[in-house]
Amino acid sequence: MRKIALFGRGKTTRAVANRLKGCDFFDDRFKTPSCDEEGRALLPPDGFDPARYPLQIPSPGFPPAHPLIKKASNLISEYDLFLSPVGQQEGQISQPLPYTVWVSGTNGKTTTTQMITHLLSKRGAVSGGNIGTPLAELDPRAPIWVLETSSFTLHYTRYAKPDLYVLLPLSPDHLDWHGGWEGYVHDKLKPLHLMREGEAILLPNNLAGTPTKGFKIPYGNADDLARYFGIQTDKIRFQGAFLLDALLALGVSKILFDEIDYDAVNAFVLDPHRQEPLRDAKGRLWINDTKATNPDATIQALKPHAGKPIHLILGGEDKGVDLSALFKALKGYEITLYAVGKNARRIERLANEHNIPCRYCETLDRAVSAIDRDHTLQSVALLSPAAASLDQFANYAERGNLFKELVRNL
Repeated sequence: MRKIALFGRGKTTRAVANRLKGCDFFDDRFKTPSCDEEGRALLPPDGFDPARYPLQIPSPGFPPAHPLIKKASNLISEYDLFLSPVGQQEGQISQPLPYTVWVSGTNGKTTTTQMITHLLSKRGAVSGGNIGTPLAELDPRAPIWVLETSSFTLHYTRYAKPDLYVLLPLSPDHLDWHGGWEGYVHDKLKPLHLMREGEAILLPNNLAGTPTKGFKIPYGNADDLARYFGIQTDKIRFQGAFLLDALLALGVSKILFDEIDYDAVNAFVLDPHRQEPLRDAKGRLWINDTKATNPDATIQALKPHAGKPIHLILGGEDKGVDLSALFKALKGYEITLYAVGKNARRIERLANEHNIPCRYCETLDRAVSAIDRDHTLQSVALLSPAAASLDQFANYAERGNLFKELVRNL
């Protein structure tokens, strides 16, 4: 039996270990050798010998600079393992290869993946990948797998490719992990180099020059997609960034089954924490967009509220990302900023440089209290932080739930 080394004991690698035999885990958290409840070895990284493990699979977010990655001799991703003949042979897996739709980009991956799966569910489609279900736990009998695909997974993928690739617009994200913007874009475009004639690729105009044998369908905005697929946008209830997500999903349905189902897409229900509206006891509008963890997501969240006074809560763990495009966009709105989190002083400084009103609040509860004093029925209060939450919260959902609780208690 071939031994498999799993780097990191996360959700993805645990699912692989549950599916395959002969797996050992290597993780910095393990200081001495031990075993888990299933008898699988839990080993410190210095115990890894590539000669003993002909196959190595990392957790998607496992850092590429880690010594285990550098020492690996036959590293493949979970996508390679389950979606390529090479990976199936290496892992001794026997299952048919499903038709796969990969969805990637910077913002909107989850919603687009969910919308596509919603539209194709009557065709037997299931979803997974970065959306929450590892490939090892997806139904191998399902004819279509719709996979939210992170740049981390793409970085480690060598052999697998999508049958249809949906790429949303790119903006700077995870640049420290990828070693910069060029590395991030390179990983997002990797599938194009493996795709074949007749396989469709929906991608932004500015990336359309990427060489590929696949059939490229470039777009600049929602109108481009609507024209190409013959979709009537006035029949779609979603607006802003969600309209683009809906058009991409309908485009996939059109490509695969020559179908545009307005009723079906309009029946889709958005997840919480993404431009989620709520009203306080006075009827004032507050919007929970805690999932906006990078500047571009915040820029998109502002667009539907142009022309209204906006109270915007910004801040968190931004890892030093360039905020210049965000502050340039903010100058086009009637806006007051409320700076919170680890980068609150940085936001305050940039606001002063751009002559944008800003209040240093540090914490979310203080920001909500400050907004409460000036918020009216004509203004909009928006939590769209353009930063991760891990400086003050366990995750973005905890941040969003606290925001909603604070608003309800006003």
